[in-house]
Amino acid sequence: MKISKGITLLTAALSTVLLFLGVSLFSKKSSAEETVAARLPVNLNETLTNEMSDTSILAGIDAKVKEYMTYWGLKGVSLSVMRNDSLLYAKGFGIADTDRPMEPGNILRVASVSKLVTAVGIMVLQDRGQLSIRDTVFGPGGILNDSLYVAAIRDPLYRTITVEDLLRHRGGFSRRGGDPMFSTRWIMMQNGWTTVPTHEQLMELQLKRPLRFAPGTAQEYSNFGYLALSMIIEKVSGMSYEDFIQQNVLHPAGCLGFRIAGNYYKDKYPEEVRYYVQHDDEPADEFNNSGRKVTRCYGGNDVTGLSGAGAWVASAPELALLVASIDGRPEVPDIISPESVAAMTEYVDENTYALGWNDTKPDAGWTRTGTFAGTSALVKYFPDGECWVFITNTSTYKGPGLARFTNNLFETLRASYSDKFPARNLFYAD
Repeated sequence: MKISKGITLLTAALSTVLLFLGVSLFSKKSSAEETVAARLPVNLNETLTNEMSDTSILAGIDAKVKEYMTYWGLKGVSLSVMRNDSLLYAKGFGIADTDRPMEPGNILRVASVSKLVTAVGIMVLQDRGQLSIRDTVFGPGGILNDSLYVAAIRDPLYRTITVEDLLRHRGGFSRRGGDPMFSTRWIMMQNGWTTVPTHEQLMELQLKRPLRFAPGTAQEYSNFGYLALSMIIEKVSGMSYEDFIQQNVLHPAGCLGFRIAGNYYKDKYPEEVRYYVQHDDEPADEFNNSGRKVTRCYGGNDVTGLSGAGAWVASAPELALLVASIDGRPEVPDIISPESVAAMTEYVDENTYALGWNDTKPDAGWTRTGTFAGTSALVKYFPDGECWVFITNTSTYKGPGLARFTNNLFETLRASYSDKFPARNLFYAD
């Protein structure tokens, strides 16, 4: 697999063990935690197989998932179930590609679930004292205070936007007139550009536009806001966004297979799936204004350019492991402080986004969704400590609305099978 070119399994395992041994930076470990930390973590994407979750008592899960796939026309699905930071189940259904069945180690685009990853990166920087989520972002006193950006500001309200406003989609940005992250072709035509706009160019363009509302006073979902957070991570850390997240969030958590996605099938990683759109989806204009028509999931949008707003690919088991590393439970040591866990999972009200999560309702659990052409993902952490992760390589006409039906599937399966999962932990080699 691609990971073996840069990091051997032994090196990756040792790096994760070092993190586990260093968790005392945030809290004292109990003897039980010491036992967990001493166990050898595994590269989940290389070791997990469908057969590990094949058991007759769970055969009904297979039937229900396949029924769900047939109803929605899904080519492939990856499903993982974790309870109290133990991975109980990890299985692929359908096809990863035309000639390969889906396995737990396949990686898939997770779209806006990437925002959870970015939010964790911000909290890591806050834990280290390198920024505060109350810091302002723009203007001479802000984090992104490059002279080009300062000069571009027309609306003085930009100077009041905080990091927390961006995390909660309260920065004042509007998608009226088009989401800049999904409008590269139009931006190129409007500006007479022959190349796809860079992040810096998108930032300069946005800063010349008025905000829709005063930051912090309302909310509107903003992919651009999470691009800005990605750029904040780069500015504060002095590293590329991907390198910082890999080295300071994902690898410390034991998540070795996350990658920034490519735009085309030819760019996919060896372990990555093929993406599919619904059968009647019309060809789309290529995002780079080439004049070509393309399958929407392969060139319809600049997926790579989404960065921390939506560009990650990951496996379902490793997404579960990341959640285990930020949930405040002791079984898997967290990579952020207890204060940061509490901040990310605090429920404010039904009109306020959580930090990275979509919502964190105490009676309904924590939810993170992600959707665009060729994929749909749902991470649901229930109040009883059970976490279900679902990713598919096929989009449907429901778009983001598919997550509601996937959540219903989770509830149905939990009612019948939560008490039937074998007592084990597939996160570790035993």
